[in-house]
Order: sequence, then structure tokens, then C-alpha cells
Amino acid sequence: MAQPAQNVFHALDQALANAVAIAGRSVVHVARGHGQGGTGIVWADDLVVSSSFHTPDRTKVGIATADGEPALRDAEVIGRDPGTDVALLRVKGGGLQPATFREIGELAVGNLALALGRPGRSVRASLRAIGVLGPAIRTPHGGKLDRYVESDRQIPRGFAGGPLIDADGAVIGMNTRTLLRGEDVAIPTATLRRVVDELAAHGGVRRGYLGVGAFPAQLPPSLAQLVGRDRGALVASVEDGAPAAAAGVSVGDIIVEVAGAPVTDPDSLRLALGDRPGETVTLTVLRGGAKHALTVSLGSRP
Repeated sequence: MAQPAQNVFHALDQALANAVAIAGRSVVHVARGHGQGGTGIVWADDLVVSSSFHTPDRTKVGIATADGEPALRDAEVIGRDPGTDVALLRVKGGGLQPATFREIGELAVGNLALALGRPGRSVRASLRAIGVLGPAIRTPHGGKLDRYVESDRQIPRGFAGGPLIDADGAVIGMNTRTLLRGEDVAIPTATLRRVVDELAAHGGVRRGYLGVGAFPAQLPPSLAQLVGRDRGALVASVEDGAPAAAAGVSVGDIIVEVAGAPVTDPDSLRLALGDRPGETVTLTVLRGGAKHALTVSLGSRP
């Protein structure tokens, strides 16, 4: 009776080793100074994604070779997004082996996964399970993760910027240790695709820009009843020539909605603007005890 279980174990054992062998060709070492090393994932022939927090502007990337000794190449960051902890590096000389990426799809809590890193010369693997799968979330720095993906335990030191892979060696996401305090999450493939496109084209992720300075505002009962909430964002300053100025926003206005999304403080205002670079939206403000709708064409800034 032990033989079938043994066969299953050996099959799983071989499958995981094969997955590491497949993905390992696209896992690179990223030098981070002071003798420290980190990890990156080959995105394209001359492009690597890694952790923005850990990666210096200019560095060296260690590429896997047939003899096992990484070949060091000069690399530089061509774009960063602190909101998702993604840095995009261009590697001198190209000729890299891009990883295979997959969307979340049918991934489920409890599925096995492997975190890979190359903090030194060789690829290292850490077996884990998918611990949490959640909906899209906002990060503290204004980024958006299309799905929340967390494995069941902390990733090892030096693995940040490396891949979380499935049993076929396909990349589910990029591991990060610094994006959410106390949480080791994987930036899912859908988010990586969107962010990398922005970084390659603009050097940063464009976010909606209004051009105001704001403070939290507690609304008196009469205004709270008017708008259905008791807080807003009080406009303290308006930049000359900014979209807000062109739309007629004034100091003293209290912003309570952007395109129908509620605004209760400066942070929610920033988040409401973030996904709308270049859009024309309706801004709802309180002025003189009345509610006003202003049409504003938002700018964009990396």
C-alpha cells in the first residue's frame, strides 16, 4: 500500500525540480551594494523587473550561464513605481531568457507554489502554499494590485524582486517584502504587465493630477446630510495653471466626490484621482453651504 504514495511523492518531487529548472533560467542576481544581493525576473530580451525599494539606479545583473557561474552585466533602472514596488531595468547586451508569465486564473488558496531567488550565484527555492487570494487593493503609496496574492510564510532574505512560480514553472507574480508593512505579497502578473508598460513608456506610472493642496475637513450636520457623509477634503491651495485652477476650484472649497467616488480626506482624494490621468471628470465641491459640480480635465504625472 505504500507504493502509490511513494510514486506520488516522487512525481511531485520531480515536478517541482523541473519547475525550478524551467523558471531558473529567467531568474537573475541583482547587486544591491555593500555585499548584498537580490533577485530579478527577466521580462524581455534586455529587460528585468525587480523590487524598486531595494534596487539602486545603476547596478550589475548576474545572468545564468551553462557552467553555473553568473555572467555580470551592467544594468540601469529606466523606471520605478513605488506604488507597486516595481523597478524596470535595462541590461546592457541583451540576450536574456524571458520568463513565462501566467494570470491568476484558477489559482486557489492551498495550491503549491515556489518562491525563487538568486541573491548569490545560484538559484534558491522555497516551497510554500498560496495562503491568501483577495480582490484588488490599494497600496499605501497609491498603487493598485489587481489581485491580492500572499503565500503562507515570509520569503527569505534576498528573494524580494524574484518570482513566485506555479508547478509548471510559470510566474504568478513578483515577491516583495516592503510594499505592505508586515506582509510578503506577490505583485500579480496582470499588475506587472500594466506597470511595466507604463515604466517603459514614461519612466513611471502616470496618475491623475488635480493640482491642489488639501486638509481633512469635518462637515457640519447640515452639509453632512446634504452629501451623505460627514467628511471631505478642504482645499488649502490651488496651483497656478493646474487643472483645478482651470476648472474654477477655489481655496476653501470642500471636495466630496470625484467622478462619483466619495472623498473623505486628502488620501481618498489622491486615490480617486490616481486611475484617471487625462480624464475629464465631475468634481463635486461644497462652497457657500451649497453643492456644486465642476467639470475638470485632469492632468497626469508619473
